[in-house]
Amino acid sequence: MQATQPAFFKQGPKPLTRLLIFSALSLTLVVADARFQMLGKVREEVSVVLYPLQWLATTPFEAARNASNFLSRQADLLAENRKLNDAQLVAQAQAMKMHALEAENAHLRQLTERQSSFGNPSQLVEVLYNGRDPFTARLIVDRGQSAGIVAGQAVIDTVGVIGQVIRVQPLTSEVRLISDRDQMVPVMVQRNQLRAVVYGMGRNQPLEVRNMAPNVDIQNGDVLVTSGIDGIYPAGLPVAKVQRVDRSSSSAFAHIVCAPVAQVDQHRFLLVLEPPRPLPAYPAEPQTAPENNKKKRGR
Repeated sequence: MQATQPAFFKQGPKPLTRLLIFSALSLTLVVADARFQMLGKVREEVSVVLYPLQWLATTPFEAARNASNFLSRQADLLAENRKLNDAQLVAQAQAMKMHALEAENAHLRQLTERQSSFGNPSQLVEVLYNGRDPFTARLIVDRGQSAGIVAGQAVIDTVGVIGQVIRVQPLTSEVRLISDRDQMVPVMVQRNQLRAVVYGMGRNQPLEVRNMAPNVDIQNGDVLVTSGIDGIYPAGLPVAKVQRVDRSSSSAFAHIVCAPVAQVDQHRFLLVLEPPRPLPAYPAEPQTAPENNKKKRGR
């Protein structure tokens, strides 16, 4: 038995006929709109009606694209900011290095001028590190026996006495600073040529002038320079400046505190002066006359 289509579905033209009709109608509308602009208002009204649907359809894609662009821009900005920070750090490091080199060059220039002012052989040395013993004030420099350094040479900076070479190795030397407890420097007051001795009191501690009478002619602000009587330090090198003089009637000596003139712990380069010249021997004691000896024996 063959199934038949209900009469309801058999109404209207055939599909091919409908296709031809709609195709002709579409072609007619296209030609008419192209020639006479007949559907312009219709399109505007339809676009207004369909705008909400179009907005709903395109909004998620626009949001996704905007978010992607925002994240991309953020990543670019962060990368650029990181590059700028790195460049700034490099520039700051270079600026600090330049300032350090300028200061070092200025110090070396002053040392060179100081060296030429002596007229005697001297050597420029570089400080390598501090001494190992924290209770002493000593430095290790980069010149030793191979450079002609000998124990006893005086070490200065651009303004005053730093200390004295006490131990020499083939390539390095040990310098005892004037602030070391075992160091003493013969000095004289620049104002009145009064001779005294400056003693060290320890690293980062002031200096002290000992064994001076309470009425000694030393005042605050007096500059103490090397006297030259020890044969180690040339005469006239600044050593210290008097900071305080305590004169107590209950004490047999005045308490005189000084500050080093030289910047003991601040320089990288120092100047080692020529080896000290040996002082003449002490005069021999006069011998007793033979006649006096005979008289003493007779008695």
